[in-house]
Amino acid sequence: METIGFHYVVEAAGCDPEILGDANRIREIFLEAAKVGKMEIKASYFFKFSPTGVSGMVIVAESHISIHTWPERGYAALDVYTCGTSADPEKAVDYILEQLKARYAHVSEIKRGIEEDDNTFTHMILTWEESLRKNGD
Repeated sequence: METIGFHYVVEAAGCDPEILGDANRIREIFLEAAKVGKMEIKASYFFKFSPTGVSGMVIVAESHISIHTWPERGYAALDVYTCGTSADPEKAVDYILEQLKARYAHVSEIKRGIEEDDNTFTHMILTWEESLRKNGD
């Protein structure tokens, strides 16, 4: 597989606290997000903390999708990384944000594994912010 990968690091705010606290629901969302993003699912694991919060990951042939949640703050830290160009990680990110009912997202897209002339590797970062839902939605 080629070294080029796309890594999305997402700060999602204003998310539904009930969803953020439900490990099974997040697992369902992430498994579907992998399908939406044209990724081949290999394994998954999600853990619910006491009293609140979830951490979890879906391993895909292309790399991984992960999350850490703070329901009491309506915040989730998302990570979607795929190697190669067959997957569509941005569609997976959009699906996850929609399902978490996020109101805001700060997204960094990192193009990784860019080979330099001296056989070293580097990356490039593009960052943007999105208002996803209006208050009252």
